[in-house]
Amino acid sequence: MRDIYAIIHFMKKHNLAFIDLETTGLDPEKHEIVEIGILIVKQVVRPGLPNELEVIDQLELKVKPEHLETADPEALRINGYNEAEWLFAVSLEQAMKAVADKTAEAIMVAQNIAFDWLFLEKAFVKTGVPNKMNFRRLDLISMALAKTWGEPKLERYGLQFLCEYYGVKNDKAHTALADIQATYEIFRKVVGLN
Repeated sequence: MRDIYAIIHFMKKHNLAFIDLETTGLDPEKHEIVEIGILIVKQVVRPGLPNELEVIDQLELKVKPEHLETADPEALRINGYNEAEWLFAVSLEQAMKAVADKTAEAIMVAQNIAFDWLFLEKAFVKTGVPNKMNFRRLDLISMALAKTWGEPKLERYGLQFLCEYYGVKNDKAHTALADIQATYEIFRKVVGLN
């Protein structure tokens, strides 16, 4: 049991990197990242009081796709991809260098960690940029499922459904920064901070 407390104490010392990606489809082997949203959150331990979270940095990047011919048209429609808005997008390598610098030693948090992590891992390998994040990761879907187990009002755990259930507005859904801001607000509610 002591080991669990040591891990929890260790995890509370690290920043949290809330990350959301928009992609050209669902398959990390053939689809690409086109947008990255990150919030860096400091965990504030307050003796005698509930712990708090504080957003200390953010990053929003549009990433220039190299193979639009493999994109799923429905994915592009959903995330609003268009050439005009991506005119000044950065290369994947530039994006991954920025991600690595922002997220160094942080614990990744995502609404669907498996999806975002697969794309990030592939991008780190493809670009040769070293991933500096802590190896631990937190999945909001798993956390919300554990918190709401048996709740009949919540049958699905997509971001839209979690936003509705927890009363979080997300007026720009399917943009990386807006989605990760919504994820952060839901996370706060799941851990009892709101």
